[in-house]
Amino acid sequence: MATLTSGTSKERKGKKEHKNKPTSKKWEHYKNGKKDKTCPRCGPGTFLGVHKDRVSCGKCKYTEFSKK
Repeated sequence: MATLTSGTSKERKGKKEHKNKPTSKKWEHYKNGKKDKTCPRCGPGTFLGVHKDRVSCGKCKYTEFSKK
């Protein structure tokens, strides 16, 4: 008697090798803001807003005026 196999005539050779896909370009928008200056009073994680003549913290109202 012949034994029946389910679906294919070839035997399985194991799992396929995992191929890494390239990451999506949409995540390039979410970069770290390391180039901005951090607030000395609030600590790391709070960045200073850049204005025309000053940089200021919106959380604790710390302000540094630029010299011209």
